[in-house]
Amino acid sequence: MDNPSVRLNKFLAERIGISRREADDLIAAGKVLVDDQPASLGARIDKSNKVCYNKKIIPFDTEYLYLAVNKPVGYVCSRNAQGPAPTIYELLPKEYQHLKTVGRLDKDSSGLILLTNDGDFAYQMTHPKFRKNKVYEVTLDRPLEPLHQQMISDYGVMLDDGPSKFMVVKRNGEAASYLVTLSEGRNRQIRRTFAALGYRVETLHRTVFGKYELSGLEPGKCVTIKP
Repeated sequence: MDNPSVRLNKFLAERIGISRREADDLIAAGKVLVDDQPASLGARIDKSNKVCYNKKIIPFDTEYLYLAVNKPVGYVCSRNAQGPAPTIYELLPKEYQHLKTVGRLDKDSSGLILLTNDGDFAYQMTHPKFRKNKVYEVTLDRPLEPLHQQMISDYGVMLDDGPSKFMVVKRNGEAASYLVTLSEGRNRQIRRTFAALGYRVETLHRTVFGKYELSGLEPGKCVTIKP
């Protein structure tokens, strides 16, 4: 077929980084237009159709880009500046500044952050059901008590948004340095988990996100990757 069609909810999910169910909710609410008319659930579209959401046309054909950045401490993963803190977009060449971050690292954390314009890729990398492991090098203000290490890894620690459980392994040669592996992505989860047990995270550096690794990428630098 020269002009194959695709389900509208799948198209929206891939282009704007939401689930198909969320796309159906937008369609049902009348927030998606196809050829200037409110779209219907179950609709299919092709290249001949004009799809609009949030008063913007969503192009049918898109060249997908995937980027890995080694974020330094002090930068925020936001398009807009937050106070005096610079954004990671200030580190990117102009041709990549339209990309969206895949998850986030807080201002005081460093390491691997991914960016893309492929909404389906972002969804598969961040939704908990896909269980993408992330690995962090974490330094605490003091060594972790063995009982606390077992508690976090085996049972979890109760936070205000539910239990937090991840693997903690001591790093060789470092008095209070650990490797943390988790598949969730809750806001400041690692910091809050250690804080609940009376520890302060001094440094937090992500080295692995799914199949992607920093692999010697210098701080502040970026490189294109394959999905």
